[in-house]
Amino acid sequence: MSRMQHFGWFLSRGFGPQGWGQPSADWGDDWTRPRLYQQSVRDLERAGFDLVVVEDALSLGNPDALALRVDRAYGGPKHDPLMLAPYLLDATEHIGIAPTINPMSLPPYTAARQLATLNHLSDGRLGANIVTHVGSSRHFGLDPLPHDAAYDRAGEWLSGVRELWGSWRDGALVQDAASGRFADASRLDAVRHDGEHYRFEGPLNAIPRPEGDPVIVSPGGSPRGLDFAGTHSDVQLALARLDPARIREYRSRVHAAAAAHGRDPEEVAVLLVLKPVVVSSREEAERIVAASATPDDAALRRIALAHSSDLETDLTVLDLDRPLDPGVFGDHVSRGSIAGLLGRVDDPADATLREVLAQHARLGLISDRSGLVGTAEEIADAIEELGEEADNDGFLLSGDFHPVTVHRYLDELVPVLRRRGVLRREYGDGGLRGNLRDF
Repeated sequence: MSRMQHFGWFLSRGFGPQGWGQPSADWGDDWTRPRLYQQSVRDLERAGFDLVVVEDALSLGNPDALALRVDRAYGGPKHDPLMLAPYLLDATEHIGIAPTINPMSLPPYTAARQLATLNHLSDGRLGANIVTHVGSSRHFGLDPLPHDAAYDRAGEWLSGVRELWGSWRDGALVQDAASGRFADASRLDAVRHDGEHYRFEGPLNAIPRPEGDPVIVSPGGSPRGLDFAGTHSDVQLALARLDPARIREYRSRVHAAAAAHGRDPEEVAVLLVLKPVVVSSREEAERIVAASATPDDAALRRIALAHSSDLETDLTVLDLDRPLDPGVFGDHVSRGSIAGLLGRVDDPADATLREVLAQHARLGLISDRSGLVGTAEEIADAIEELGEEADNDGFLLSGDFHPVTVHRYLDELVPVLRRRGVLRREYGDGGLRGNLRDF
């Protein structure tokens, strides 16, 4: 019997120009309006997905790199995903929605109140993807923080939010019509927080849900990021090769962090972000892989442009045949983004930019685990293997939210996964937290 796994969608472009630069943009959908997103989220719910995580970036980045961010819409514009969440929740009944929130952008009291409100309105289907990017500090009148200090601030923020959610203790909400008494003030906690980064008081004037607080999601594979997940998160997003040993090792690090903070490791679901290329036959897969083996300069330039936006560093002006000097990246560039660029090169210090970019152009077959190109059956083979051999919790498919992109994955893959007993056919009760605990 196959092991049931959780599935979600990582909306990689955030609340931004869906389908831009792709033929699907010719459908003429307005990315600033809710209908496009509502159509896609309804289809994901029909498919049995547990949640959607909506990426975000607060800023267009370093002023010197503005053109890199907006010219091809790689890094912006982006509207606020927290404002999109109610439209997605209203269009669905079961799937969870986790907009990205940076602790810089909302004071703890405001965040606790807004998230508690949306959790009620959605019947417990709200999540929050907590990120720590500090490059946007100047927009909020704040000084940038080092990588680990940004996690310290996020931890203080989230602990404060949870204090406020807990300021209504058990029994505080009375709602006794006979006596006319609505609440017991003696069971409300004042919550006085005076920390390194935040200062506020409670109690919160929004009530908690008996079924639990919003689900907390986090990315980040650094030691500090994994420690944050072990301390705070219900879902950890992972970028890892489809190798059972590597995935077991990653999950063990997350679970060890949870245990170190007195939590049950099974409370944290680790979901791998996956972007497969679904094709109709092995022959087509082999043709696509062979065609990608020797990328030309134009293909490498397209890859350089995409990474330049994320890195806020123009790679297109560098010599393709010289070693990539790490000194070209400013202090504002995240370690994760640099590691993502370097990928699997054997010796980053000696690798030329051509070698670094070429690895992103070259595709591999999922059948031999060298890449992600394959038929729906072959992709399902890999998913089953990881569920059984690595005890994997599930996957987030990654892409924009245009229906063409969504159905490129769903049309062939969903029936195969359901036949194999890997993907749910129906939902239980309990909102997003219940989805994650169903199996």
